[in-house]
Amino acid sequence: MIYVRESGSSERKLVVDNRTVDGRPLHDHIMESKLWDEIRRAAKTNVSLADILDQAKMLYAIIKKETN
Repeated sequence: MIYVRESGSSERKLVVDNRTVDGRPLHDHIMESKLWDEIRRAAKTNVSLADILDQAKMLYAIIKKETN
């Protein structure tokens, strides 16, 4: 993170936020996490969405098992 401040002032302003997660900006990571949280909550009352998430979990487990 890079901050700037005027000489003699203690107030600083954020200029660059270079925090990343897996090479992506932290903000993008947080927004995607929130989206997946909303999807999981919606799946509790939407059978079609719950089925798709179950299929994705099964596919992930198969892929993970194959790569180990």
